[in-house]
Amino acid sequence: MPTQAKVDAVAEFRSRLDGVKTVVLTEYRGLTVQQLSDLRKQLRAVSAEYKIIKNRLARLAIKSSRLEQLGAHLTGPTGVVFSKEDPVALAKTLHTFAKAHQALAIKAGYVEGQMLPPAQLRALADLPSREQLRAQLVGAIQGILMQLVGVLAAPQRELVYILQQRGKNAAE
Repeated sequence: MPTQAKVDAVAEFRSRLDGVKTVVLTEYRGLTVQQLSDLRKQLRAVSAEYKIIKNRLARLAIKSSRLEQLGAHLTGPTGVVFSKEDPVALAKTLHTFAKAHQALAIKAGYVEGQMLPPAQLRALADLPSREQLRAQLVGAIQGILMQLVGVLAAPQRELVYILQQRGKNAAE
């Protein structure tokens, strides 16, 4: 018979997972409490949360949901990272932390409807941020517009140049 605390923990975890864009499972074995605290702080900066929950309770929370595929990866000491915001920023933060702390292992992820293995999460982390992509897009559009302005202004500029040359030739 489940205790009320466990039922509440499953319900609370299920409610936190409602509407998330990204869920990443990690193994935290070998990390100190201070390192886990640093990881949580870095993840909060990108609007993500890090939660350690018993695997059995996590399986119950994701049962019959779109995240049920993650159940196969809930083995060993597992930490769950979830975010309703930018998945690229979350992936970058996790991979930066994992490079500095080899004990953090990324098991699997769920990003906007797709299961991703660790290699694809690493590729996601290598993408530019949303702001950088927007800046690149604006720069590309500006470049095209400047070229268009140059092409449209060329006939008038050439006409002025020809008239100036004729005026100089007539004066001589």
